[in-house]
This record gives sequence, C-alpha cells and structure tokens, in this order.
Amino acid sequence: MNRIDRLFGILTLLQSKKYLTAEQISEKFGISIRTVYRDIKAICEQGVPVSFEPHRGYYVVQGYFLPPVSFSTEEANALLLMETLVYGFADKSIQTHYSNALTKVKAGLRHSQKEDLEFLNNNIRLQVPSCFVLNFDYLSILQQAISGKMLLEIEYVNKQEESSIREVEPIGLVFYALNWHLIAWCHKRQEYRDFRVSRIRHVKATGQPFRKSEHMVLNDYMKQLPVDY
Repeated sequence: MNRIDRLFGILTLLQSKKYLTAEQISEKFGISIRTVYRDIKAICEQGVPVSFEPHRGYYVVQGYFLPPVSFSTEEANALLLMETLVYGFADKSIQTHYSNALTKVKAGLRHSQKEDLEFLNNNIRLQVPSCFVLNFDYLSILQQAISGKMLLEIEYVNKQEESSIREVEPIGLVFYALNWHLIAWCHKRQEYRDFRVSRIRHVKATGQPFRKSEHMVLNDYMKQLPVDY
C-alpha cells in the first residue's frame, strides 16, 4: 500500500471510530508507531482536524466530514458476496438495511463496475438448509438496544413452550449452533440469560435506560457457552 492510500485509509478509519490509538493504527496498517505519528501529522497538514485525548487516542473533531467514499471493484465485490450471507444468516430487518446500504454503494460506482457487479450478482448462490429459516425481524431493534443501552420487554417461549414476559438489558448478540442468541440481564431471574432469538415472540423497545449500573463484558459471558471461540 502506498502512502497516499494509507493516509486515506487512516482517515477513513478515524471517522469510523470515536477514538483510535496509535497502536491500533500501527497494527491495522503494519507500520511503526513513529510512522503513525508522521502520518497523523501529514493528515493534519492537509487541513483535517485530528486531535488527541490522553488514554483514549486520536479522533476527528466533530463537524468534519470526509467527501463521499469511492469503492474499488474488489471492495464492491466483497460487499456483494456478503449480501448472500446476510440473506442466509440474518433476519428480515437486517436484510432490508443491508440491501438499502448496498444500493447506495452501487449508486456511486462507475458504469463498467455496475455491469460487472450485476454479472457477478447473477452468478453467486448460497444454499441454506430448509431447517434454517429466520422468520423474525428483531435483530435490528436488538442491535439498537445494545448500542443505546436501552431496556427491552420481550415475550419469550422456552423449550417447554411456556411463554413469559421479561424485562431484559441486552449486552450482546452471539451466533452459535446455527442460531442467533441474545445475551441479556434478566430482571425476572436476576441473572444473565441466553435467549434464542427464534424463541422471542415479541419485542418492545421501552425507551428506558438500563437500571443495572454495570454489566459484564460479552467476551466473559462467551467463555461460559458450550462452544469454542
């Protein structure tokens, strides 16, 4: 990767995160910490307002926006391939959002790229087992609750087909055993529980923030799961 592409890549990465450390940039682009400092200085000299906060890292000052991103053919192809996986392993809500996002990507491509992408689209297939069909459309609202730290009310049906209403504080989504699982603090049980999303009959966003002051890290909970990560 030449330096111009690297500088553009660093700027794009900075805009995708709230804070970014020099170590993270170094690891991402395979460069030394000293080179990171030089690259950040070069970006600032081009008029981009990059600032630094101790113990957190670099960030782009709020209010600055990068001009529309252009995608290479390889990047567009990768996004198209991911669409087949989204339609195989995500629910209707995510499928809709991804399709809308990909349409915006396609709109920014050159005419020749669009033709190549359309040809590729007609020649990629994913065979999903008939038993694996996601008939719910909750993943999007679950994602929003996780990122916004908002309380959810769900109707859940257990293995014995018993239905119950739960107030939960979601900390993450995990895909294992060919199912999506919502990991959340359950106020009814007063412990973290694993809710298989396909068993959730209804989801209500309460608009209320978490009542529990602190939550365990999702990676710590994953160590308890009956699968290896």
